[in-house]
Amino acid sequence: MPTIQATPFAYEFDIDHIALLCIDMQRDFCLKGGFAESLGNDISLLEPCISVIAKLQAAFRKVGIPVIHTKECHKPDLSDLPVAKRNRGNPKIKIGDMGPMGRILIDGEEGSDFVPENAPLEGELVISKPGKDSFYGTDLLDYLHRRNISNLVITGVTTDVCVQTTMRCANDRGFDCLLIEDGTESFFPEFKEMTLKALVAQGGIVGWTCKSNVVLELLESL
Repeated sequence: MPTIQATPFAYEFDIDHIALLCIDMQRDFCLKGGFAESLGNDISLLEPCISVIAKLQAAFRKVGIPVIHTKECHKPDLSDLPVAKRNRGNPKIKIGDMGPMGRILIDGEEGSDFVPENAPLEGELVISKPGKDSFYGTDLLDYLHRRNISNLVITGVTTDVCVQTTMRCANDRGFDCLLIEDGTESFFPEFKEMTLKALVAQGGIVGWTCKSNVVLELLESL
């Protein structure tokens, strides 16, 4: 089986049972005028991972490995949005309010769509999720089981929120997860650093991490 030199030890996988998971590379989080900026975040901190994820998407597609995309968003009637979540963070504009790219974090609005560099291709799975966990309230688990996928290469934003939440929940469901260190970013660099350490602590209690170049080099050799 292919082997990737990772932390805390080598990551092995079967090429027929792995997928690339790209978490929440959407305008509301990554571009000006979106929900993240309304919370006072510096969105420029997320920019470095956009090009890395684009390279990984191209490489995985080239060898025929599934690419999965998630976006955090809610129904237009807000029926899947808890009041506590809407009020959390004391944002200038709340989820469901009108912003520069349409209603904030509402499925079907411009802001909930993906940044162009990381947009899904036709036929790739897009998961609209109402929470931080990509499995909660979605059919992601069913899709992975139907495709007999046991390994996930994880990228996206933000490291300390939706990314690590999804990785921990995937681990609980039996998936071996590899997080790409430069394919994820946070609005708080120190949170990213601590998250990466926590995920691989105690012999990889949640999973593995590595740099994108290691994965890209392996895919090119296949």
